[in-house]
Amino acid sequence: MSHDHSRKALAPVVIAAIGVVFGDIGTSPLYALKEIFNGHHPIPVTPDNIFGILSMVFWSIMALVTLKYVTVIMRADNRGEGGSLALLSLITEKSHNRIVTWAISLLGIFAAALFYGDSMITPAISVLSAVEGLSVATPHLEHYVVPITVGILVSLFMIQKQGTGQVGRYFGPVTVLWFVTLAVLGVASIVQTPEVLRAVDPRYALSFAIDKPHVAFILLAAVFLALTGGEALYADMGHFGPRPVRLAWYGLVWPSLMLNYFGQGALVLRAPVSIENPFYLLAPDWFLLPLVGLATLATVIASQATITGAYSMTLQATRLGYLPRLRILHTSDT
Repeated sequence: MSHDHSRKALAPVVIAAIGVVFGDIGTSPLYALKEIFNGHHPIPVTPDNIFGILSMVFWSIMALVTLKYVTVIMRADNRGEGGSLALLSLITEKSHNRIVTWAISLLGIFAAALFYGDSMITPAISVLSAVEGLSVATPHLEHYVVPITVGILVSLFMIQKQGTGQVGRYFGPVTVLWFVTLAVLGVASIVQTPEVLRAVDPRYALSFAIDKPHVAFILLAAVFLALTGGEALYADMGHFGPRPVRLAWYGLVWPSLMLNYFGQGALVLRAPVSIENPFYLLAPDWFLLPLVGLATLATVIASQATITGAYSMTLQATRLGYLPRLRILHTSDT
């Protein structure tokens, strides 16, 4: 009976964690592949390049998110808190060498500064990228893209005072729907071109890197777009605990992301011109406008992942003495 009760208690926490923690990495399919092939250093849309890039994306997520963050680093919490400053505190407590402690402290502060930078740019870029879908569906709405984005961001920051628990309750079900949609769109495309699954073989990534080392090095910056938000898993761990985050990642988020990336790859294999916007072109015409609306909601939630992580980082920084003391109101006992 108690086991069933604990399961029932865990389910809403997992859903809330999906809403808060995974929004950022969950919206990367909107722009990652498009930027890799159409960015500042575009590469030809050939089968070899598609397999190589998909393999790089797959194994990057496996190594840096699944293995590094979810499997290993989330074990290193500091009284339940995660993030680079929590890790810094753990390491400095065990170090007795002043020079080593000083060097580690600088690295930890630098990592925190990078995360703050990500937290500042992610809301604007992610929400704007989704709202721009309106101009794809209905070009005459292009002039309204920026005002709509500003209005959405102002509303997002106005609800922050409700606390992580309330925000997660609002966003969780929407994010679950988003990830299910990613998976369904991806599977529908993979079924038509199943050979795209060959990209799971890491030899495609290695061959791409060996044959085109300079191109591969430059494209790593674009491949990193598929990983943005991975650090939020660790930074947001203190809000929900490691178990709900792990269950959400393995049970829904990771499979949905992989299916969608491979679905986009399958689409581009069939029709190379679709690289102009492979995410939206995965959808049938009747679903395009609903998908734009859902993508906009999802990118709002993506912004929440970095905002919540920035709050956690600020709390840790005040405790460690790197920032002045701030008045913090905890809105939930759990």
